[in-house]
Amino acid sequence: MTIHVRYFASLRETMGRPGEEIHSEGIGTVSELWKVLNEGKPLPSQVLCAVNQQHAGPDTPVAEGDEVAFFPPVTGG
Repeated sequence: MTIHVRYFASLRETMGRPGEEIHSEGIGTVSELWKVLNEGKPLPSQVLCAVNQQHAGPDTPVAEGDEVAFFPPVTGG
């Protein structure tokens, strides 16, 4: 299974890359994908997610060919 991952803003800097493709079976949700990408660490509650350009939560399913994006918290003033 191939999942296209994109990182934005400070997460791009933290991860050291703008994105990647993950070839992994057994990834069923956004949260599981994050754990694979981050050495088993849970998805922080403040990180925003999207699957195929639609707002997503940690339990949102992911499938072959999906694009999953991770965004840091957004603030304004």
